[in-house]
Amino acid sequence: MPQLQGITVLNLASVGPAARAARTLADYGARVIQVSPTLKKGAKQIRPPFHSYGAGRGFERLRIDLKAEAGKAAFLKLAARADVVIESYRPGVVDRLGIGFETVRKVKPDVVYCATTGYGQDGPAAGWAGHDINYLGVAGYLACSEPRADGGAPIPGATVADSAGGGMHAVLSILAALVRRSLGGDAQYLDVAAAEGVISLMSLSIDQFLASGEVAGPRQVLLTGRYAFYDVYRCKDGKWVSVGAIEPHFYRNLCGLLGLDQWADHQMDDSCQDEIRLAFREAFLERNRDEWVAELAPKNTCVAPVYEIPELVDDPHFVERGVFMEAEDPEHGCFRQVAPILAGGIREQPNWQVRSPNESDAQKLLEDVGYGVDEIEELRRTGAVD
Repeated sequence: MPQLQGITVLNLASVGPAARAARTLADYGARVIQVSPTLKKGAKQIRPPFHSYGAGRGFERLRIDLKAEAGKAAFLKLAARADVVIESYRPGVVDRLGIGFETVRKVKPDVVYCATTGYGQDGPAAGWAGHDINYLGVAGYLACSEPRADGGAPIPGATVADSAGGGMHAVLSILAALVRRSLGGDAQYLDVAAAEGVISLMSLSIDQFLASGEVAGPRQVLLTGRYAFYDVYRCKDGKWVSVGAIEPHFYRNLCGLLGLDQWADHQMDDSCQDEIRLAFREAFLERNRDEWVAELAPKNTCVAPVYEIPELVDDPHFVERGVFMEAEDPEHGCFRQVAPILAGGIREQPNWQVRSPNESDAQKLLEDVGYGVDEIEELRRTGAVD
């Protein structure tokens, strides 16, 4: 049985950390109800591409005009039956709409209410607009990376702040709150700030500075490439390998297999890191990437390929472990997507039939919380729900 079967989540966000959190909770078996603005009110909410966030896999959904009194009342009836509410509005917006934590806890005394923002609900930056790159910037992540040719910090391709700093941060907090509730806890409010999630991810480097004054800038400490054994190297075919031979025995294995035994006793010798790095570069340029990986990876060297996305989706290791599943969109046809792959998720999934973006489960969801057929028709007629 999925770990979160029986848990109901109301998610008010269409993109970003909250949407990632909802996706993960659904992958663990939670019932996720996606609450969006009505079509006439939805201009300000981003509609993600059809394939994003698991293409809505397993979500129920309805659209509510939260500015209408009848719409707000419908939301609160849904919240009274929910275990978790997730929202990602700017600080103060849900209170102005009349669906904030204090209001919801009156109808659901043990609700877990998760508010996700970039910088938190209070503090000087609380009102700032932002995205992944901004949260990575303020949390020190970008400054630890190798600079571009123009000296600027690189732009990471992966949304680390949204997915880990925000989304997984939210999931961890929600799960901890649900455990607390199971032990007799009351309603809980979770102020999830993506930037602070990134600071948590950066804690090794930040704590290092706070304790010793050492700054984890590019090439300054072990994990930012100070030593030749922790770097990426180009191979003969122009593709790259990653090397992370931190432990002395792994480093010695690597030197031996590269034919560079002369450097085996100089792993941490700062005076010759440039020479070791040059020797590694020259050695890796002698063979193609996949040849090196086949030779080195199984032999305790901490070497792996640097994949581009078109390569990783067909990697035999990931395919064998069921990392990807099939889906089909009525307009765009068949495609693959990432399956519920976090530990404990059920990877073997049937082909997901993507629903039309305008489909709604409003009728059933409202009936489930006590609305009659005529009442639902009136909500639709007035535009409070669709």
